Amino acid sequence: MLATIENQESDSDTQVGGIAADRLRSIIERVERLEEERKALAADIKDVFTEAKSAGFDVRTVKQIIRLRKQEPAEIEEQETLLDIYRRALGM
Repeated sequence: MLATIENQESDSDTQVGGIAADRLRSIIERVERLEEERKALAADIKDVFTEAKSAGFDVRTVKQIIRLRKQEPAEIEEQETLLDIYRRALGM
């Protein structure tokens, strides 16, 4: 069985224990690069929220608007209707 695995080596991927090591390394490195990009984007987003706050905007409200813009209009309407019903039920 081990001889079979060793004989299955391809020119582009080095097989180690039945695993294409070069392909695995490539996948891991791509994920690592994407994680670094995600960290950079998160830092950029934080900077934009800091800018919004320094311009006098309420960051929590801005985040809420962003969440709402991702939703379908029918979902928003349903949530607003329920919120209104719940407020009236509590005398608010």
